[in-house]
Amino acid sequence: MGMAPAAPIPVSIVTGFLGSGKTTLLNRLLKDPSLVDTAVIINEFGDVGIDHLLVEQSNDGVIELSDGCLCCTIRGDLVDTLADLIDRLQTGRIRALSRVIIETTGLADPAPVLQVIMAQPVLSQVYRLDGVIVTVDAVNGSTTLDNHEEATKQVAMADRIVLTKTDLVDRDSPEFARFTTRLMQLNPGAPQVSAQDGEGIKAQLFDCGLYDPETKTADVSRWLRDAAVEDHHHHHGHDVNRHDSRIRAFTLQHDKPIDPGAFETFIDLLRSVQGERLLRFKAIVRLADNPDRPLVVHGVQSVFHPPARLAVWPDEDRRTRLVIISRDLDENYVRRLFDAILDTPSVDTPDREALENNPLAIPGVRAG
Repeated sequence: MGMAPAAPIPVSIVTGFLGSGKTTLLNRLLKDPSLVDTAVIINEFGDVGIDHLLVEQSNDGVIELSDGCLCCTIRGDLVDTLADLIDRLQTGRIRALSRVIIETTGLADPAPVLQVIMAQPVLSQVYRLDGVIVTVDAVNGSTTLDNHEEATKQVAMADRIVLTKTDLVDRDSPEFARFTTRLMQLNPGAPQVSAQDGEGIKAQLFDCGLYDPETKTADVSRWLRDAAVEDHHHHHGHDVNRHDSRIRAFTLQHDKPIDPGAFETFIDLLRSVQGERLLRFKAIVRLADNPDRPLVVHGVQSVFHPPARLAVWPDEDRRTRLVIISRDLDENYVRRLFDAILDTPSVDTPDREALENNPLAIPGVRAG
């Protein structure tokens, strides 16, 4: 792929169930002058009606819009498409690339797209995951969540929730309050934004990642939003409704430095035994080998981005904090596993192999 850009290019994923307003949102965002050097990746041109005038359309799946943005279809697979964009940038076929937006189909699971950005070695150096944006229809959203498990997973994995068609409902009604509360219960860490919120919507949807683009420093509290998840856990309980009962958001915290081997064991076991149930995993970890430089960890199911060390703690809170959004995963199992592993930092490889095959081997831990 040649030389990578000077700074990783942010990638935003726009997902949402059929008819929830993804295309309308994309058209609105692409009219924002600050997104002029954005590439939008879609599955097929015919599936998404982009309103812009097309000034160039080629036979290789890339079209240039009148405002300078690009729109391209997935070529073979997403890895090829993302690599092609970088090649175009390096060879001068496109003038600049400041952001990529990937639009999924209405029935798509966003996890594979996230995993491409996080796990493909070359791409993870060139691109960085900014966030997952989900559109939810305020008129039919409750029915969609009731009938389609894919929709609940899209909401649970999101960093931002965009409520569409809010102009067609009474936002002061008890029904709307129950709907937004339900979304909060599915994903308490994701702010809810109305698509009717005017020109400022772009600022509310992007820059969801670890680093604040203005200060260039880590904003862990914003990225984790662990306080929102913890507040939900303690004060709102777990009112469930159909598919919602399968989704859980919770936090783990630890005050003392953690043995690196113990934490690695915890992550390896959680991935190998419960990986498919981990929808999102975010953590900042205080390791005993260098407690002044926290480790940042981000995973989607069994795929984890290469861990990164921050130069310093970004604030006075030096606790290890983990935020987990899961499906069909017993929260008590994870907590017991976490506590058991931290109490046994000398777990060796044979024991770990045994534990992967039998989580019951950990005292006090029941398989989830």
